[in-house]
Amino acid sequence: MLLFFTLGLLIHFVFFASIFDIYFTSPLVHGMTPQFTPLPPPARRLVLFVADGLRADALYELDENGNSRAPFIRNIIMHEGSWGISHTRVPTESRPGHVALIAGFYEDVSAVAKGWKENPVEFDSLFNESKYTWSWGSPDILPMFAKGASGDHVYTYSYDAKREDFGAQDATKLDTWVFDNVKDFFHHARNNQSLFSKINEEKIVFFLHLLGIDTNGHAHRPSSRDYKHNIKKVDDGVKEIVSMFNHFYGNDGKTTFIFTSDHGMTDWGSHGAGHPSETLTPLVTWGAGIKYPQRVSAQQFDDAFLKEWRLENWKRLDVNQADIAPLMTSLIGVPFPLNSVGILPVDYLNNTDLFKAESMFTNAVQILEQFKVKMTQKKEVTLPFLFTPFKLLSDSKQFNILRKARSYIKHRKFDEVKPSHLLPCSFVAIGILVAFFLLIQACPWTYYVYGLLPLPIWYAVLREFQVIQDLVVSVLTYPLSHFVGYLLAFTLGIEVLVLSFFYRYMLTAGLTAFAAWPFLTRLWTRAKMTSLSWTFFSLLLAVFPLMPVVGRKPDISLVMGAGLLVLLLSLCVVTSLMKRKDSFIKEELLVHLLQVLSTVLSMYVVYSTQSSLLRKQGLPLMNQIISWATLASSLVVPLLSSPVLFQRLFSILLSLMSTYLLLSTGYEALFPLVLSCLMFVWINIEQETLQQSGVCCKQKLTSIQFSYNTDITQFRQLYLDDIRRAFFLVFFLVTAFFGTGNIASINSFDLASVYCFLTVFSPFMMGALMMWKILIPFVLVMCAFEAVQLTTQLSSKSLFLIVLVISDIMALHFFFLVKDYGSWLDIGTSISHYVIVMSMTIFLVFLNGLAQLLTTKKLRLCGKPKSHFM
Repeated sequence: MLLFFTLGLLIHFVFFASIFDIYFTSPLVHGMTPQFTPLPPPARRLVLFVADGLRADALYELDENGNSRAPFIRNIIMHEGSWGISHTRVPTESRPGHVALIAGFYEDVSAVAKGWKENPVEFDSLFNESKYTWSWGSPDILPMFAKGASGDHVYTYSYDAKREDFGAQDATKLDTWVFDNVKDFFHHARNNQSLFSKINEEKIVFFLHLLGIDTNGHAHRPSSRDYKHNIKKVDDGVKEIVSMFNHFYGNDGKTTFIFTSDHGMTDWGSHGAGHPSETLTPLVTWGAGIKYPQRVSAQQFDDAFLKEWRLENWKRLDVNQADIAPLMTSLIGVPFPLNSVGILPVDYLNNTDLFKAESMFTNAVQILEQFKVKMTQKKEVTLPFLFTPFKLLSDSKQFNILRKARSYIKHRKFDEVKPSHLLPCSFVAIGILVAFFLLIQACPWTYYVYGLLPLPIWYAVLREFQVIQDLVVSVLTYPLSHFVGYLLAFTLGIEVLVLSFFYRYMLTAGLTAFAAWPFLTRLWTRAKMTSLSWTFFSLLLAVFPLMPVVGRKPDISLVMGAGLLVLLLSLCVVTSLMKRKDSFIKEELLVHLLQVLSTVLSMYVVYSTQSSLLRKQGLPLMNQIISWATLASSLVVPLLSSPVLFQRLFSILLSLMSTYLLLSTGYEALFPLVLSCLMFVWINIEQETLQQSGVCCKQKLTSIQFSYNTDITQFRQLYLDDIRRAFFLVFFLVTAFFGTGNIASINSFDLASVYCFLTVFSPFMMGALMMWKILIPFVLVMCAFEAVQLTTQLSSKSLFLIVLVISDIMALHFFFLVKDYGSWLDIGTSISHYVIVMSMTIFLVFLNGLAQLLTTKKLRLCGKPKSHFM
């Protein structure tokens, strides 16, 4: 029995130890030939500032007064250098971050088993390749690069580890110590001939590790005054060091400065995981060999967060963290770190095309060297019949690739050396083959359109590969049952949308399901009042598709009732505004009073016009003037209101409701009001679901402004819930269209709806007014969707792509339902369904632009705009 127990224990111990042998063995290889660019580098020396624990948004954003916390670095961005986001990888810890920055590869997995304090594995680094490196900072970081260096040319100056005290009153002293010691070092060098000679050599590096921000973040949180004050201290210190370098070297223009961070930090003061607040770090570069600021009118990033930083006009260049190492080596002309996997970000370089091409070529050869050594090692320890070489990088293909690249450089065809043209060239080649195939079959010209149109579509899809990859990664994190449930619900939802084109009551079924949604999730336990409001307004909206089509039973009393409800809501808003004490209250009150007056006048015009027409006295001229004036002002008055989220949305509702009342004849007057109430609740409930999924929301809904849009491209990946958000948008748009009518409501409508504007028959004018009536609910939904994008911190581009996918799936349904037989009504209806869904793409682009105009623009009644709203 004892033997059995001992044997079992031994076996399980072997299994336990096996994971470290299998998964945590270093993949690094050695024996590569160093590679460096043969051309003279632009810089003689490089200064690397690493602000430990600094988030990108904490550096780039403006404070509550519209001022930068780092004015010197912001001035660099605008006038001297290039900037962007450095994307780190997990684990977002100090050692892995510095290894990626300085050595160019991501943390060796074997370090988990061997410890991270020093050098569990041997690796090459920028410091090792430099002629001399001097570094100042934490004793936890500096030694691992000094002990890993060959020879004695990496010098470290560290403070006592006891200084790293999270309970200390002033952690900024950690950074002050670094700045003071650097200044003392250069002062001492003036009187030390040997040291003076060394620091005037080329290919040298100065590394300043600044730990204060990280320490303050852990102790006080990134939102604290201590953390933000430390950023200002670092900015002042960097300014002093830069000034000292320029003075010491006589402004010779041969110094490159790089400011970045090893990792970010969550709102609760931790790091190590993959949250965007941890993986997004700043990168600001300036000096020798760096591009000057590039002014742009548009950026490749669909990133409204740039507007919050007020940096949308300065080109942003994002990199992966490991890419910074080859950038630094290229700038000072040392060999690329042997284990680096970073790709040189040439857009940062201010140099000739020849230098860029040579540097990229060297970078490629350096990475290829690792592949060759690894393949040789694998081949030596593998039985011949089990070894299969990688065909795409066989010896002959390697030779051909390098020969072609070298030939392009020799003939100064620099664009051909860069791999960014591979994807479009591939699609062009496919297009030529498709066209040739159609040509030899003498196909009609329309076949060329059908055959070639998918190519640009798929090209656009592959360019958004990162968005798709993020979504797939997010989906894989969910339990299988959760994913299957989502898939079934999504499929059922699509079918309900398709059937709603034939049977309006299917919308009622869908809205009833929406009403039950909070009770099927954890929302009910997190936000009871919001969940109850969602259920109530969903069920209330579900009543409208069951009502008769608009125009069959006019009832002016329902229009008056809708107007009274709008006035009641307005009274509540005005009362809340009266309690505020800020300097803009008078302007806000004036805007809302104008809208209340407009609502009252609309109710009067509707009642007066109805009475006049019943008495056969026609449309009064004054009523007609008021109606057209209300219509004209409905798109202008909201722009005078505050850009604070709910205030702007309510202002849009009031203005559009005034027009809608004038175009209503019965119960449909209540429809936009109920729809808007549900939209307000939707915005609230989406923020609750976002917090439930673990994504932190930095602002409360009551303080978010449309002009300070926090829609952050790449600041969080797509989640499975984002598909639901996009589906909700499509469902609400379809509800807005069929909620009070059917497909016949466009081409056969009740003329009584436009009698407040004109009574003389004018088909184009009447049709335009009816079209605007149909559009108003759409505009309300799209404005709410703008708010949802804002509060869920997700790129509008990403959500919009999902919406287009849903629309195209619906269109595919109707494509197969198109009839070419039967009555004219059957054929026409099947075609119109397909056309409506296919037009949704163009329609959504128009509505999205209109919604952005209504929500983000700000006009003032008098005077210049103030920073409060800018």
